[in-house]
Amino acid sequence: MKDKQIIIVGGGVGGLAAAIALGQKGADVHVLEQAPQFGAIGYGIQLGPNVFPMFDRLGVRAAVLAKSIIPENVWMFDALDGKPVTCVETGAEFEARYGNPYIVIHRVDLHNILTDACRALPNVHLDENAQVTGYSESGDRISVSLADGRSLDGDILVGADGIRSRIRQQMIGDGEPDMIGYVAHRTIVPIDKAPKGIPLGDVILWGGPGFHIVNYPLRDKDIFNIVAVFRSDTFLQKGDVESYRAELQATYASAHPAMREMIAMMDLERRWPIADRAPRRGWSQGRAILLGDAAHATLQSLAQGACMAIEDSVVLAELLTRNGQDFAKAFAQFERERILRTSRVQLESRYLWDIFYHTEGLEAQVRNEAQRARSREDVYRCLDWLYHPIEVPAP
Repeated sequence: MKDKQIIIVGGGVGGLAAAIALGQKGADVHVLEQAPQFGAIGYGIQLGPNVFPMFDRLGVRAAVLAKSIIPENVWMFDALDGKPVTCVETGAEFEARYGNPYIVIHRVDLHNILTDACRALPNVHLDENAQVTGYSESGDRISVSLADGRSLDGDILVGADGIRSRIRQQMIGDGEPDMIGYVAHRTIVPIDKAPKGIPLGDVILWGGPGFHIVNYPLRDKDIFNIVAVFRSDTFLQKGDVESYRAELQATYASAHPAMREMIAMMDLERRWPIADRAPRRGWSQGRAILLGDAAHATLQSLAQGACMAIEDSVVLAELLTRNGQDFAKAFAQFERERILRTSRVQLESRYLWDIFYHTEGLEAQVRNEAQRARSREDVYRCLDWLYHPIEVPAP
Protein backbone atom coordinates (compact mmCIF):
# COMPACT_ATOMS: atom_id res chain seq x y z
CA MET A 1 0.00 0.00 0.00
CA LYS A 2 2.97 2.34 0.40
CA ASP A 3 2.95 3.33 -3.25
CA LYS A 4 -0.82 3.79 -3.53
CA GLN A 5 -2.74 7.06 -3.70
CA ILE A 6 -6.26 6.68 -2.34
CA ILE A 7 -9.05 9.26 -2.54
CA ILE A 8 -11.82 9.05 0.03
CA VAL A 9 -14.99 11.02 -0.61
CA GLY A 10 -16.73 11.90 2.65
CA GLY A 11 -15.33 13.04 5.99
CA GLY A 12 -17.78 11.30 8.29
CA VAL A 13 -17.10 8.39 10.63
CA GLY A 14 -16.64 5.84 7.82
CA GLY A 15 -14.42 8.06 5.70
CA LEU A 16 -12.16 9.02 8.60
CA ALA A 17 -11.90 5.43 9.83
CA ALA A 18 -10.93 4.31 6.32
CA ALA A 19 -8.33 7.08 6.15
CA ILE A 20 -6.73 5.92 9.41
CA ALA A 21 -6.80 2.23 8.43
CA LEU A 22 -5.32 2.89 4.98
CA GLY A 23 -2.91 5.51 6.24
CA GLN A 24 -1.52 3.07 8.77
CA LYS A 25 -0.77 0.72 5.87
CA GLY A 26 1.37 3.43 4.27
CA ALA A 27 -1.02 4.64 1.56
CA ASP A 28 -1.12 8.31 0.59
CA VAL A 29 -4.71 9.20 1.50
CA HIS A 30 -6.75 12.28 0.60
CA VAL A 31 -10.11 12.75 2.35
CA LEU A 32 -12.46 15.12 0.54
CA GLU A 33 -15.20 16.73 2.65
CA GLN A 34 -17.71 19.10 1.07
CA ALA A 35 -18.42 21.01 4.31
CA PRO A 36 -16.36 24.10 5.24
CA GLN A 37 -14.71 22.11 8.03
CA PHE A 38 -14.52 18.57 9.33
CA GLY A 39 -17.10 18.14 12.04
CA ALA A 40 -20.29 16.40 13.15
CA ILE A 41 -23.78 17.32 14.29
CA GLY A 42 -23.73 17.63 18.05
CA TYR A 43 -25.82 14.75 19.37
CA GLY A 44 -25.22 11.29 20.80
CA ILE A 45 -24.40 7.98 19.19
CA GLN A 46 -24.55 4.40 20.50
CA LEU A 47 -21.80 1.91 19.65
CA GLY A 48 -21.94 -1.84 20.19
CA PRO A 49 -19.05 -3.99 21.46
CA ASN A 50 -18.30 -5.26 17.96
CA VAL A 51 -16.69 -1.91 17.09
CA PHE A 52 -13.96 -2.07 19.75
CA PRO A 53 -11.67 -4.57 17.99
CA MET A 54 -11.77 -2.08 15.10
CA PHE A 55 -10.89 0.78 17.46
CA ASP A 56 -7.95 -1.32 18.67
CA ARG A 57 -6.67 -1.61 15.12
CA LEU A 58 -7.16 2.12 14.56
CA GLY A 59 -5.40 2.93 17.83
CA VAL A 60 -8.26 4.97 19.30
CA ARG A 61 -9.80 2.67 21.96
CA ALA A 62 -8.44 4.61 24.95
CA ALA A 63 -9.46 7.97 23.51
CA VAL A 64 -12.98 6.73 22.76
CA LEU A 65 -13.46 5.19 26.21
CA ALA A 66 -12.26 8.39 27.88
CA LYS A 67 -15.17 10.26 26.29
CA SER A 68 -17.80 7.50 26.66
CA ILE A 69 -20.43 6.38 29.12
CA ILE A 70 -20.95 2.65 29.64
CA PRO A 71 -24.62 2.13 30.56
CA GLU A 72 -25.70 -0.69 32.83
CA ASN A 73 -28.77 -1.44 30.72
CA VAL A 74 -30.39 -0.78 27.36
CA TRP A 75 -34.14 -0.75 27.99
CA MET A 76 -37.25 -0.79 25.89
CA PHE A 77 -40.30 0.65 27.66
CA ASP A 78 -43.87 0.63 26.44
CA ALA A 79 -44.56 4.21 25.39
CA LEU A 80 -48.15 4.16 26.65
CA ASP A 81 -47.88 2.73 30.16
CA GLY A 82 -44.15 3.25 30.75
CA LYS A 83 -43.55 -0.36 31.81
CA PRO A 84 -40.44 -2.32 30.75
CA VAL A 85 -40.82 -4.54 27.69
CA THR A 86 -37.28 -5.92 27.45
CA CYS A 87 -33.78 -5.16 28.66
CA VAL A 88 -30.25 -5.85 27.47
CA GLU A 89 -28.10 -5.84 30.59
CA THR A 90 -24.87 -4.22 29.43
CA GLY A 91 -22.83 -4.51 32.62
CA ALA A 92 -20.11 -6.97 33.63
CA GLU A 93 -21.75 -10.13 32.24
CA PHE A 94 -22.36 -8.47 28.88
CA GLU A 95 -18.77 -7.28 28.66
CA ALA A 96 -17.45 -10.71 29.64
CA ARG A 97 -19.58 -12.37 26.95
CA TYR A 98 -18.59 -10.04 24.11
CA GLY A 99 -15.16 -8.97 25.34
CA ASN A 100 -15.97 -5.27 25.03
CA PRO A 101 -18.46 -2.71 26.36
CA TYR A 102 -21.56 -1.08 24.94
CA ILE A 103 -21.09 2.69 24.98
CA VAL A 104 -22.76 6.01 24.28
CA ILE A 105 -20.63 8.96 23.18
CA HIS A 106 -21.16 12.47 21.89
CA ARG A 107 -20.88 12.32 18.11
CA VAL A 108 -18.65 15.41 18.09
CA ASP A 109 -16.23 13.70 20.50
CA LEU A 110 -16.04 10.59 18.32
CA HIS A 111 -15.52 12.65 15.20
CA ASN A 112 -12.77 14.71 16.83
CA ILE A 113 -10.96 11.55 17.97
CA LEU A 114 -10.97 10.15 14.44
CA THR A 115 -9.95 13.50 12.93
CA ASP A 116 -7.03 13.81 15.37
CA ALA A 117 -5.91 10.28 14.50
CA CYS A 118 -5.94 11.21 10.81
CA ARG A 119 -3.93 14.36 11.43
CA ALA A 120 -1.35 12.35 13.37
CA LEU A 121 -0.53 10.45 10.17
CA PRO A 122 1.66 12.52 7.81
CA ASN A 123 0.40 10.60 4.77
CA VAL A 124 -3.30 11.41 5.44
CA HIS A 125 -4.53 14.72 4.07
CA LEU A 126 -7.88 16.27 5.04
CA ASP A 127 -9.34 18.59 2.40
CA GLU A 128 -12.31 20.81 3.35
CA ASN A 129 -14.64 22.68 1.01
CA ALA A 130 -14.06 19.87 -1.48
CA GLN A 131 -17.41 18.99 -3.05
CA VAL A 132 -17.02 16.12 -5.49
CA THR A 133 -19.20 16.30 -8.60
CA GLY A 134 -18.11 13.07 -10.29
CA TYR A 135 -15.27 10.76 -11.19
CA SER A 136 -13.68 9.22 -14.28
CA GLU A 137 -11.12 6.54 -15.04
CA SER A 138 -8.27 6.58 -17.50
CA GLY A 139 -5.88 3.67 -17.72
CA ASP A 140 -4.55 2.86 -14.28
CA ARG A 141 -5.78 6.08 -12.66
CA ILE A 142 -9.07 7.42 -11.32
CA SER A 143 -9.85 11.13 -11.09
CA VAL A 144 -12.47 13.10 -9.16
CA SER A 145 -13.80 16.47 -10.24
CA LEU A 146 -14.60 19.13 -7.65
CA ALA A 147 -17.24 21.87 -7.76
CA ASP A 148 -14.54 24.57 -7.59
CA GLY A 149 -12.92 23.33 -10.80
CA ARG A 150 -10.13 21.31 -9.23
CA SER A 151 -9.45 17.64 -9.88
CA LEU A 152 -7.53 14.99 -8.00
CA ASP A 153 -6.03 11.75 -9.32
CA GLY A 154 -5.42 8.50 -7.48
CA ASP A 155 -5.17 4.75 -7.75
CA ILE A 156 -8.41 3.97 -5.89
CA LEU A 157 -11.55 5.93 -5.00
CA VAL A 158 -13.52 5.12 -1.83
CA GLY A 159 -17.07 6.48 -1.70
CA ALA A 160 -17.88 7.07 1.96
CA ASP A 161 -20.25 9.94 1.30
CA GLY A 162 -23.37 8.69 3.05
CA ILE A 163 -26.89 7.65 2.21
CA ARG A 164 -27.15 10.17 -0.67
CA SER A 165 -23.74 9.29 -2.02
CA ARG A 166 -22.77 11.07 -5.22
CA ILE A 167 -20.31 8.27 -5.95
CA ARG A 168 -23.10 5.69 -5.62
CA GLN A 169 -25.33 7.62 -7.98
CA GLN A 170 -22.69 7.65 -10.70
CA MET A 171 -21.83 4.00 -10.08
CA ILE A 172 -25.31 2.49 -9.55
CA GLY A 173 -27.79 5.24 -10.34
CA ASP A 174 -30.58 3.98 -8.10
CA GLY A 175 -31.91 7.38 -7.10
CA GLU A 176 -33.06 8.62 -3.75
CA PRO A 177 -32.98 6.40 -0.63
CA ASP A 178 -36.16 4.70 0.58
CA MET A 179 -38.15 7.23 2.61
CA ILE A 180 -40.18 5.44 5.29
CA GLY A 181 -42.50 8.28 6.34
CA TYR A 182 -40.84 8.99 9.70
CA VAL A 183 -38.95 12.04 10.96
CA ALA A 184 -36.65 12.70 13.91
CA HIS A 185 -36.05 15.67 16.17
CA ARG A 186 -32.94 15.72 18.34
CA THR A 187 -31.95 17.77 21.35
CA ILE A 188 -29.53 17.89 24.29
CA VAL A 189 -30.43 19.42 27.65
CA PRO A 190 -28.69 19.58 31.05
CA ILE A 191 -29.11 16.30 32.92
CA ASP A 192 -31.04 18.01 35.72
CA LYS A 193 -33.82 18.76 33.20
CA ALA A 194 -34.43 15.04 32.60
CA PRO A 195 -37.77 13.60 33.78
CA LYS A 196 -37.74 12.36 37.34
CA GLY A 197 -38.03 8.66 38.06
CA ILE A 198 -36.30 7.24 34.98
CA PRO A 199 -32.86 5.55 35.18
CA LEU A 200 -30.57 8.35 34.02
CA GLY A 201 -27.51 6.16 33.60
CA ASP A 202 -29.13 3.85 31.05
CA VAL A 203 -30.18 3.91 27.41
CA ILE A 204 -33.97 3.86 27.07
CA LEU A 205 -36.15 3.40 24.02
CA TRP A 206 -39.86 4.14 24.53
CA GLY A 207 -41.70 2.29 21.74
CA GLY A 208 -45.23 3.26 20.79
CA PRO A 209 -47.79 3.18 17.95
CA GLY A 210 -46.00 5.02 15.17
CA PHE A 211 -43.57 6.86 17.46
CA HIS A 212 -40.65 6.38 19.82
CA ILE A 213 -38.15 8.29 21.92
CA VAL A 214 -34.57 7.33 22.74
CA ASN A 215 -32.78 8.97 25.66
CA TYR A 216 -29.44 8.54 27.42
CA PRO A 217 -26.76 10.60 29.18
CA LEU A 218 -23.56 11.97 27.66
CA ARG A 219 -20.27 13.52 28.81
CA ASP A 220 -19.86 12.35 32.40
CA LYS A 221 -23.64 12.30 32.73
CA ASP A 222 -23.74 16.10 32.58
CA ILE A 223 -26.11 16.28 29.60
CA PHE A 224 -29.16 14.36 28.44
CA ASN A 225 -29.59 13.30 24.81
CA ILE A 226 -33.14 12.94 23.45
CA VAL A 227 -34.25 11.73 20.01
CA ALA A 228 -37.97 11.87 19.18
CA VAL A 229 -39.04 9.86 16.12
CA PHE A 230 -42.54 9.57 14.69
CA ARG A 231 -44.58 8.80 11.59
CA SER A 232 -45.61 11.94 9.71
CA ASP A 233 -47.43 12.67 6.47
CA THR A 234 -45.31 15.82 6.26
CA PHE A 235 -41.95 14.04 6.35
CA LEU A 236 -40.75 15.74 3.16
CA GLN A 237 -42.18 19.17 3.95
CA LYS A 238 -40.44 22.04 5.68
CA GLY A 239 -42.42 23.75 8.42
CA ASP A 240 -41.98 26.22 11.21
CA VAL A 241 -41.39 25.58 14.89
CA GLU A 242 -45.03 26.08 15.87
CA SER A 243 -46.35 23.64 13.28
CA TYR A 244 -43.77 21.09 14.37
CA ARG A 245 -44.71 21.62 18.02
CA ALA A 246 -48.40 21.09 17.30
CA GLU A 247 -47.63 17.91 15.37
CA LEU A 248 -45.48 16.48 18.18
CA GLN A 249 -48.06 17.31 20.83
CA ALA A 250 -50.79 15.58 18.83
CA THR A 251 -48.61 12.54 18.04
CA TYR A 252 -47.48 12.00 21.63
CA ALA A 253 -50.78 12.90 23.30
CA SER A 254 -51.32 9.32 24.53
CA ALA A 255 -47.70 8.75 25.53
CA HIS A 256 -46.39 8.27 29.05
CA PRO A 257 -45.97 11.57 31.00
CA ALA A 258 -42.15 11.25 30.97
CA MET A 259 -42.23 11.19 27.17
CA ARG A 260 -44.49 14.22 26.99
CA GLU A 261 -42.10 16.00 29.33
CA MET A 262 -39.23 15.25 26.97
CA ILE A 263 -41.26 16.39 23.96
CA ALA A 264 -41.69 19.79 25.60
CA MET A 265 -37.88 20.15 25.68
CA MET A 266 -37.24 19.32 22.02
CA ASP A 267 -35.32 21.64 19.73
CA LEU A 268 -37.67 22.02 16.78
CA GLU A 269 -35.50 24.15 14.51
CA ARG A 270 -34.58 21.12 12.42
CA ARG A 271 -36.04 17.72 11.59
CA TRP A 272 -34.47 14.76 9.85
CA PRO A 273 -36.50 12.55 7.48
CA ILE A 274 -35.69 8.86 8.14
CA ALA A 275 -34.58 6.67 5.23
CA ASP A 276 -32.57 3.59 4.35
CA ARG A 277 -31.79 1.49 1.29
CA ALA A 278 -32.57 -2.10 0.41
CA PRO A 279 -29.61 -4.49 0.43
CA ARG A 280 -28.00 -5.00 -2.96
CA ARG A 281 -24.80 -6.27 -4.51
CA GLY A 282 -22.47 -4.28 -6.72
CA TRP A 283 -20.50 -2.03 -4.38
CA SER A 284 -17.62 -1.43 -6.77
CA GLN A 285 -16.96 -0.48 -10.35
CA GLY A 286 -13.51 -0.28 -11.82
CA ARG A 287 -11.29 1.52 -9.33
CA ALA A 288 -14.14 2.89 -7.22
CA ILE A 289 -15.73 1.21 -4.20
CA LEU A 290 -18.44 2.14 -1.68
CA LEU A 291 -18.49 1.64 2.08
CA GLY A 292 -20.72 2.51 5.02
CA ASP A 293 -24.06 4.15 4.30
CA ALA A 294 -23.06 4.71 0.69
CA ALA A 295 -23.11 0.91 0.26
CA HIS A 296 -25.69 -0.30 2.82
CA ALA A 297 -27.61 2.48 4.56
CA THR A 298 -29.69 1.16 7.46
CA LEU A 299 -32.35 2.34 9.86
CA GLN A 300 -31.26 3.14 13.40
CA SER A 301 -33.07 0.20 15.03
CA LEU A 302 -29.88 -1.71 15.91
CA ALA A 303 -27.69 1.40 16.37
CA GLN A 304 -25.14 -0.13 13.97
CA GLY A 305 -24.71 2.33 11.10
CA ALA A 306 -21.42 3.74 12.38
CA CYS A 307 -20.21 0.33 13.56
CA MET A 308 -20.75 -1.20 10.12
CA ALA A 309 -18.90 1.66 8.44
CA ILE A 310 -15.93 1.28 10.79
CA GLU A 311 -15.86 -2.50 10.29
CA ASP A 312 -15.97 -1.88 6.52
CA SER A 313 -12.99 0.46 6.75
CA VAL A 314 -10.74 -1.95 8.62
CA VAL A 315 -11.67 -4.93 6.43
CA LEU A 316 -11.12 -2.97 3.21
CA ALA A 317 -7.68 -1.80 4.33
CA GLU A 318 -6.63 -5.35 5.22
CA LEU A 319 -7.86 -6.79 1.93
CA LEU A 320 -6.16 -4.11 -0.16
CA THR A 321 -2.94 -4.88 1.72
CA ARG A 322 -3.36 -8.65 1.28
CA ASN A 323 -4.01 -8.44 -2.46
CA GLY A 324 -1.20 -6.04 -3.32
CA GLN A 325 -1.68 -4.71 -6.81
CA ASP A 326 -4.90 -6.61 -7.51
CA PHE A 327 -7.47 -4.09 -6.27
CA ALA A 328 -10.28 -5.80 -8.23
CA LYS A 329 -9.71 -9.00 -6.28
CA ALA A 330 -9.69 -7.03 -3.02
CA PHE A 331 -12.95 -5.27 -3.93
CA ALA A 332 -14.66 -8.56 -4.81
CA GLN A 333 -13.54 -10.18 -1.57
CA PHE A 334 -14.58 -7.12 0.43
CA GLU A 335 -18.14 -7.42 -0.85
CA ARG A 336 -18.19 -11.16 -0.18
CA GLU A 337 -16.93 -10.61 3.35
CA ARG A 338 -19.39 -7.83 4.18
CA ILE A 339 -22.58 -8.33 2.15
CA LEU A 340 -24.46 -10.83 4.33
CA ARG A 341 -23.62 -9.15 7.63
CA THR A 342 -24.57 -5.67 6.49
CA SER A 343 -27.68 -6.96 4.70
CA ARG A 344 -28.81 -8.68 7.88
CA VAL A 345 -28.37 -5.41 9.78
CA GLN A 346 -30.48 -3.63 7.16
CA LEU A 347 -33.24 -6.25 7.12
CA GLU A 348 -33.44 -6.84 10.87
CA SER A 349 -33.50 -3.08 11.40
CA ARG A 350 -36.52 -2.82 9.10
CA TYR A 351 -38.26 -5.65 10.92
CA LEU A 352 -37.62 -4.13 14.34
CA TRP A 353 -38.79 -0.73 13.14
CA ASP A 354 -42.09 -1.87 11.73
CA ILE A 355 -43.08 -4.92 13.77
CA PHE A 356 -41.36 -4.38 17.09
CA TYR A 357 -40.83 -0.73 18.02
CA HIS A 358 -43.90 0.87 16.44
CA THR A 359 -46.63 -1.74 16.65
CA GLU A 360 -49.93 -1.10 18.44
CA GLY A 361 -53.07 -2.69 19.86
CA LEU A 362 -53.13 -6.45 20.29
CA GLU A 363 -49.85 -6.83 18.43
CA ALA A 364 -48.15 -4.60 20.99
CA GLN A 365 -49.69 -6.59 23.86
CA VAL A 366 -48.46 -9.86 22.36
CA ARG A 367 -44.99 -8.35 21.87
CA ASN A 368 -44.87 -7.19 25.48
CA GLU A 369 -45.96 -10.54 26.91
CA ALA A 370 -43.55 -12.50 24.72
CA GLN A 371 -40.59 -10.24 25.46
CA ARG A 372 -41.19 -10.18 29.19
CA ALA A 373 -41.06 -13.97 29.27
CA ARG A 374 -37.57 -14.10 27.75
CA SER A 375 -34.53 -14.76 29.90
CA ARG A 376 -31.33 -12.75 29.87
CA GLU A 377 -29.66 -15.62 28.02
CA ASP A 378 -32.40 -15.53 25.36
CA VAL A 379 -31.76 -11.85 24.82
CA TYR A 380 -28.02 -12.33 24.54
CA ARG A 381 -28.36 -15.21 22.09
CA CYS A 382 -30.33 -12.98 19.74
CA LEU A 383 -27.43 -10.51 19.76
CA ASP A 384 -24.51 -12.92 19.50
CA TRP A 385 -24.33 -12.73 15.70
CA LEU A 386 -23.97 -8.95 15.89
CA TYR A 387 -21.90 -8.27 18.98
CA HIS A 388 -19.21 -10.95 18.84
CA PRO A 389 -16.14 -9.58 17.02
CA ILE A 390 -15.86 -10.20 13.31
CA GLU A 391 -12.90 -12.05 11.86
CA VAL A 392 -10.78 -9.56 9.96
CA PRO A 393 -8.81 -11.12 7.07
CA ALA A 394 -5.09 -11.20 7.87
CA PRO A 395 -2.70 -9.62 5.37
